[in-house]
Amino acid sequence: MRAERKFIKEAITLTTLDSDLLSVANDITHKGYVFVRSGYMQKLLMQCGSLTDWPAFAASWNDLSVDNYMADKGRYRRRRHAVYAATENGEILRQTHQPHYQSLNYNRLNGGIERWFEPTEAHIGEGESMQTILRFCRDLFESLAPSIRTWHIETHQFRIEASGDEIGHPTPEGMHRDGVDYVLVLLIQRHNVASGTTIIRTIDQHDCSFTLADPFDAALVDDARVYHGVTPVEPLDAASPAYRDVLVVTLKKSNSG
Repeated sequence: MRAERKFIKEAITLTTLDSDLLSVANDITHKGYVFVRSGYMQKLLMQCGSLTDWPAFAASWNDLSVDNYMADKGRYRRRRHAVYAATENGEILRQTHQPHYQSLNYNRLNGGIERWFEPTEAHIGEGESMQTILRFCRDLFESLAPSIRTWHIETHQFRIEASGDEIGHPTPEGMHRDGVDYVLVLLIQRHNVASGTTIIRTIDQHDCSFTLADPFDAALVDDARVYHGVTPVEPLDAASPAYRDVLVVTLKKSNSG
């Protein structure tokens, strides 16, 4: 009976969603993941707020710091990081800057230590585009897990660079899970790079792939049910800058919720 009541509650929650968001939620429920093309993703986001500062938001990827924690000694990854709390009353509040931590069970390459990255700049982390993305994530994933009342949210601005001397590895740890509940990977831009194909592997070892090619292309993942990874990127023209910029947003149940 308890399981039946939980199913009814989740069904009611899902049916209250906008039809577009409901379609995405249903795909994640049935498959554990969904790929969303740029135009549709923009539509979904704009139902949750404004994107009017998007040019400045995307330009902030030009000011990321080198990731100095790479166990493979690579210098191809730049990033900034921020932590938020989604409260029971619907607020999304930026938290005091803190380290990112993954256990070795989830990140065999770089896990097991606290990693202190440069914080996302205040005007970006509190700007319209970031707040809209966070509201979208909260609304979507809350509908899939209505028993979770408060969320711990982390945002990661990633730039993966490639050159003739060094291939860029978006996921140097390989196929992996992040040790959270849900993940959004949103393409910000890519310039002069080949490959960078996202691969989703289900528990039964079935692989699906999708290349995030245009700004706003996205992958949404139920982290407990699937693994994900991205193939290395190489420059199309070795004489020109080459990079792939993404925003990764992870949500997990807060310890206080």
